[in-house]
Amino acid sequence: MCFGTRVTTSVKDVEKFYNVSKLMGKTPIEGELTYHHANGWAHPLLWIIPQESSGHITPSMWGIMPQNSMGADFKNYYKDAARFGAGLNAQSEKLFDHFIYRFSAMTKRCVIPVNGFYEPHTAPKKFKIPFYFERKNEALMSLAGLYTTTKDGYNTFTILTKAATPLFKKIHNTKNRRPIILRDEDVDVWLNNDLNEEEIRNVMEDDMEDVAIKAHPISKDLYNPKVDSNREDIIEEVQYEELEIEY
Repeated sequence: MCFGTRVTTSVKDVEKFYNVSKLMGKTPIEGELTYHHANGWAHPLLWIIPQESSGHITPSMWGIMPQNSMGADFKNYYKDAARFGAGLNAQSEKLFDHFIYRFSAMTKRCVIPVNGFYEPHTAPKKFKIPFYFERKNEALMSLAGLYTTTKDGYNTFTILTKAATPLFKKIHNTKNRRPIILRDEDVDVWLNNDLNEEEIRNVMEDDMEDVAIKAHPISKDLYNPKVDSNREDIIEEVQYEELEIEY
């Protein structure tokens, strides 16, 4: 599951990459919303491109909430929802059935621009090693997601996941899932209001191939709550004797 991302591209360059402009809602923000490690469990604000306003990026809180809830009460909601993953990820297989996702599936899909993301590998004797994933060409990744707007106007989002492809089966080998990474040519398609259910499923199934993605192990500081992992060198490669796979 994808519970950590890296977003270091400036707002100006994100706008240029997607040919969009910034749209601010009622949620106040500070800075560029850039992170070396955006920890999903802290429910940070990230930029999304929303289907309802696909010519813009807008800030949204990571962790989807029901549309009939109150965003101002997000701390209590996430505390109660933590045992279900706090809305950070959504299984694409449940897209049209889940009590939250089905209200967003047709009209509230979104794109989450990231430079990369983090996933754990389980080595022998349950030794956990964090890996960093990014595109081989180091361009922005477009993660497929859903969003809601709560009764009091908060935007919240989740990242869609699917069954692991071979690269992810090897590295993210406990959960056997991967985020849906849109092909560049499918970003506008994903945000198209005219897609039917079958077409939406096809875009999710035919996402970016493993061959376009690279990954390497990094410091276990990523998972240490006593250490600041939101730092530039967090993606530097680290060698582990316990690691028995090639990557």
